[in-house]
Order: sequence, then C-alpha cells, then structure tokens
Amino acid sequence: MTEPTATLLISCPDQRGLVAKIANFIYSNGGNIIHADQHTDFAAGLFLSRIEWQLRGFNLPRELIGPAFNAIAQPLGAKWELHFSDTIPHIAIWVSRQDHCLYDLIWRQRAQEMSADISLIISNHANLKPIADQFSIDFHHIPINKDNKPEQEAKQLQLLQEYKIDLVVLAKYMQIVTPDFIAKFPQIINIHHSFLPAFVGANPYHRAFERGVKVIGATAHYATAELDAGPIIEQDVVRVSHRDEVEDLIRKGKDLERMVLARAVRLHLQNRVLVYGNRTVVFE
Repeated sequence: MTEPTATLLISCPDQRGLVAKIANFIYSNGGNIIHADQHTDFAAGLFLSRIEWQLRGFNLPRELIGPAFNAIAQPLGAKWELHFSDTIPHIAIWVSRQDHCLYDLIWRQRAQEMSADISLIISNHANLKPIADQFSIDFHHIPINKDNKPEQEAKQLQLLQEYKIDLVVLAKYMQIVTPDFIAKFPQIINIHHSFLPAFVGANPYHRAFERGVKVIGATAHYATAELDAGPIIEQDVVRVSHRDEVEDLIRKGKDLERMVLARAVRLHLQNRVLVYGNRTVVFE
C-alpha cells in the first residue's frame, strides 16, 4: 500500500457485537477497511483483533482518532493501540561480537524490506564498529560488567531517548538486560539460539549435539524480566543428522537466527503482533 493507513490492535473481554461496533466506528467516519482479522481465546475469555483502514476520505483527523475510539473502547474494557503506516519507527540494534544478524537487518532495511530507520548501534564490544561506519550508522561502545551495569544501562537509556528509539533489537547481544531496564523500555525483541523452551541457556548447539537431536531451532521473543521467557513472536527449525558436527549446527543455526529475527522485526513494524499475558497473536 502506498496510501497511508491506520491500524488498531485491540484486546478486550469477549462479548457479543464487538466486530460490529469496531467496524461501525470506521464506517460511520467514512473509512474503508482493507484488512481485518480476529481471534477469540476462549480459555482467557478474550477477543483480539487487528483492523486496518485507509486514511484517504476518513472524516477524523489523525489526532482525534484515538480519543474518538477511546469513547467506544472504555465501556468494552478494551486495551488498544493505534498506528499509522507512514510513521517511520527508529530502531536501535544491540550487538556483541557476532555480526550475522546485524548484517542481515541492515541489508533488509536498505533493501526496503523493513519500513524503519536504523538510527543507532550499541555494543558492549568495539569489534563491529567498522560495520556501523560502513553504513554510516552511529555506533556507541558501552562496556558492561557486573560492577558497572546500572550506570551503563543508564547511558543506554539516555541514548534511546536522544535518538527517539521506538524498538530495541538484541541481535546476538550477549548480555542480560536487567528487569529495571525492561520496565523503563519494554519494546525489546531478542533472538534466542534455540527452539524455546528447550535447551535454554548457554551453548545450546553443543547440548543439542550431545543429545543427538534431529532438529535445531531459533526463537524471537519480546524481552521480559524473566530470562528467555517473554512472549514468542516467531520460531523456525531445520533438520540435522548424525553426519552434522557442532560447526554444522552452528552454521545452520545462524541461518535460522537471521531469518527468524528478520520475520519477527518485520511483523512488529507492521503492527501485526498483539501481546496478551505472556502470549502473542500474530496477524499475518
């Protein structure tokens, strides 16, 4: 779509007439719905929906859409988000020493596969600064250890504010982000080097090799206070065999990490992910 659109992500207690009420809000204001999807989680008693419409011909100016819809949402007990397709989010990519996910995200953004601006790269090592320089992206080296983590995380938060960052992508950032940081900036996507929840923690490919597994995987999820336990956005697997060595598992795992992280970031940027509790609905 080249024309700007508005998207509502909505979750509320399930009840009769929800689709009609939401659709009528758009129709009564002259909107043309181009995508609508919904899901009911009967166990949780929740209705979840994504609805997107063209802004051309819509009677309400952008600044009034939210307040107008809130008058409908409040009686329904709804949580909701409003996004506009022509708003370009600012991304910060955090890395350590591995470069495969960083290169992939930069390439996809430059190829216009992702509608976002990679404004900032932060690393606890200086190794990948030449990549940032190559693509003219600001790079900040912030070394972190157990003794300086609070003050260094304060520097990271300050940079996110200065660059007006909307999303942090942990692209093989091999440091634990503290619960305090996540509470202050919760919009964080992490790529985990295994198919969660199996083989959580360090050296997953070595542990998988020792167990003789037949598939390995990768998982992209939102970061939460509980390590590697946040809402999952995207996962994938690849088959391996007894002929594969640890190096083969690592190579195949890196390919998965690139693809899974890119899919998750793209879904987030397209406002297709709705988080509820520790789960997600992904409207593809």
